[in-house]
Amino acid sequence: MSINLHEASAGVLARRLQDSADTLVIGGGCVGVSVAYHLAKAGQKDVVLLEKSELTAGSTWHAAGLTTYYHPGINLKKIHYYSIKLFEQLEAETGQAVGFHQPGSIRLASSPVRVDELKYQMSRTRWHPTPQFLIEPERIQQLFPLLNMDKVLAGLYNPGDGHIDPYSLTMALAAGARMYGAQIYCPAAVTGLSPTADGRWDVQTPHGTIRANRIVNATGFWARELGQMLGFPHPTVPVHHQYVVTGSVPEVQALQTELPVIRDLEGSYYLRQERDGLLFGPYEREEKMKLQDSWITDGVPAGFGKELFESDLDRIMDHVEMAMEMVPVLKNADIINIVSGPITYTPDLLPMIGPHQGARNYWTAIGFGYGIIHSGGVGKFLSDWIINGEPPYDLIECDPNRYGHWTTVPYVCAKARESYGFNNVVGFPKEERFAGRPTVRVSGVYELLKHRCSMGFHSGWEQPHYFHKPGDHTGYRPSFRRTNWFVPVGRECAQVMQAVGVIDLSPFGKMKVTGADSQRLLDHLLANTLPKVGQTNISHMLTPRGRVYAELTVTHTQPGEFLLITGSGSELHDLRWIEREAADGGYDVCVTNVTDEIGVLGIAGPKSRTVLQKLTSADLSEAGFRFLQCRTIELAGATVQAIRISYTGELGWELYMDMRNMSAVYQALMEAGRDENIDDFGTYAMNSLRLEKGFRAWGAEMNCDTNPLEAGLDYFIKLNKPADFIGKQALLEIKAQGLSRRLAFLTLNTDDIDPEGNESVWHNGEVVGNTTSGSYSYSTHQSVAFAYLPVGLTQLGQKLEVELLGQKYSATVTKEPLILTEPARTRLQKKKSSV
Repeated sequence: MSINLHEASAGVLARRLQDSADTLVIGGGCVGVSVAYHLAKAGQKDVVLLEKSELTAGSTWHAAGLTTYYHPGINLKKIHYYSIKLFEQLEAETGQAVGFHQPGSIRLASSPVRVDELKYQMSRTRWHPTPQFLIEPERIQQLFPLLNMDKVLAGLYNPGDGHIDPYSLTMALAAGARMYGAQIYCPAAVTGLSPTADGRWDVQTPHGTIRANRIVNATGFWARELGQMLGFPHPTVPVHHQYVVTGSVPEVQALQTELPVIRDLEGSYYLRQERDGLLFGPYEREEKMKLQDSWITDGVPAGFGKELFESDLDRIMDHVEMAMEMVPVLKNADIINIVSGPITYTPDLLPMIGPHQGARNYWTAIGFGYGIIHSGGVGKFLSDWIINGEPPYDLIECDPNRYGHWTTVPYVCAKARESYGFNNVVGFPKEERFAGRPTVRVSGVYELLKHRCSMGFHSGWEQPHYFHKPGDHTGYRPSFRRTNWFVPVGRECAQVMQAVGVIDLSPFGKMKVTGADSQRLLDHLLANTLPKVGQTNISHMLTPRGRVYAELTVTHTQPGEFLLITGSGSELHDLRWIEREAADGGYDVCVTNVTDEIGVLGIAGPKSRTVLQKLTSADLSEAGFRFLQCRTIELAGATVQAIRISYTGELGWELYMDMRNMSAVYQALMEAGRDENIDDFGTYAMNSLRLEKGFRAWGAEMNCDTNPLEAGLDYFIKLNKPADFIGKQALLEIKAQGLSRRLAFLTLNTDDIDPEGNESVWHNGEVVGNTTSGSYSYSTHQSVAFAYLPVGLTQLGQKLEVELLGQKYSATVTKEPLILTEPARTRLQKKKSSV
């Protein structure tokens, strides 16, 4: 049932397809072949790959082949690291040459803000195994003697970086895949996909049908077309990417060692040695770059596979001139080739990796703007997830379910254009990008708020980050230090702590679970006990290894009916997990996503009860409406589901209502609260307030990299509950073995900078851990952060250092919370009164 590799690469299908597959990978680029290779190597039987024409057709064959350890994303560094380590040994393993060069690479900083960016990235890299160094101009010139150093201030150096031949890499992965038992068929186009009742797939080809337990879409710029067979118009679009190859350059020819790859961040191009010449590829500005958007509307032309676009040197001349200024030998170099080919972009430039919500056993590995360096790590990541039933580590930024119905074609094109043009812009914390906004996802109060605040973008939603007042410096002013949001956020924190504030929380993901088996399903999914009717609690879904897959607010609204609330970025990520468990377990339930229909307003602060009580006849007193209770009340003429809970830790309610009623309810609240000096607040203030109260955040303090015991979530984990919830056995083993690290709360002595999360933590000259999130505490006038540390360094009073922008700031492990929550203060007050 196998075919000769040479025949496959030549596009000849020699034998009949096999009838079944465990995993069927569609697409024979470097990513698809890597998935097949890793699955087969891990021991999975019946791994099949189908390629419609020949291996490497599409984007792989013409790629520049750059490889780098560097990535600004925390866990994508793991993808890059694994890829390079794989490439280093692949030739020895498979006997196929891969053409791997490792001269290193340097990211050049030519402005003070770029130097800050490099320092920012260094502080987020030291706790990884990635080799990375901040180097001075003298060292840069030694490594790349052909540079004009007039503007160069510093460089970020990654030894071990370089480039690889994409064709040879793919053929080596294919050889390895076949060596471990995978079948590769080409040409074998997929003409149809039909789901079966038991969650498998019938995959139709001109050569017959294969029944597969799961399918992986790894079809590159054909991904959208394949997805549309299932009703998923994946948000990908091809971009025209050009790179230039020169003839022999005497100065290059005279070198004794290969030049490192350089990335001129201000010039927005990469440049590397190509034999005795140079190869450089620019990323044009937003207004100049070219999308192949006709492929979205009309499809990829039939037969397109190893073709190129017509080049356009005029479009990149600005970058050519900057490259000639930085590398003067280019001025006399002859251009012998201009490659212009399609590479696939998603709206945020990150790939879509993992199982897709809405279809059982359908996985994607698509949207790769940097497919070569991602290929090895993604193949391993998906293989581990498929075989073990959970991701090996957190990579939610690449979850295919971060997109939804709101990612329209105009949005996708606008964001892809922006992302390509912004390829080398400064990567600030709290970054916002504005193309394609707003989407259809706006709350019922968006029009009332949009001119008074700075909006952030959360899974398609516009949500206020902070509000402006007369005299404030408005607008988006990003910085690595405190900037124009700092004073307004402090004002909003005081508003909530001293009076009453209102916040738009509509981006929450909201799901209703009903049906005869709803309690049984949720008891299996959740590590906490289920709340009683009319009650709410915080619960966690765990993976089989005992990692935190999700955090949910669970409300038992009626007997057998539950409302589940999750963060905006986790909506479909969590829904997919719930739907899969419901289907695989045969539970009689109905799971409904009501995120877009229900609007949410949060009201918090010591005067919140007074304001709300003016608008309802319901008893909101301490005895009448206790903490974590849920009631349906009439509020300003609207039916509202009110839950007494607030992520600020202060007295407050979350008010769930029909999105169409939000505006009226919001205006009634603001009018009723005039005497209490009611005002708005945003998510920046909420983040500061939740840190002061010691509240953890999913995606920061807890995710698929952490277990709930080390995260300090013991209170929410009921290991003694009768139900054998997912992850229970793993947690019992973890508890018996003891923890090696633990989440600690730090206070920091800083100046004009605050921790954001993922910074390196030092002790006695060594990196010992990392922060997970941080902010300024306006109540206690100091910087604060959570950090994972070895258990021996988590004692109260332990002295440490946190690296911020290249400087180490003193930090102390401090008792949490800094500020008691309102329910805790109330209980303490009652206790004192009764003594």
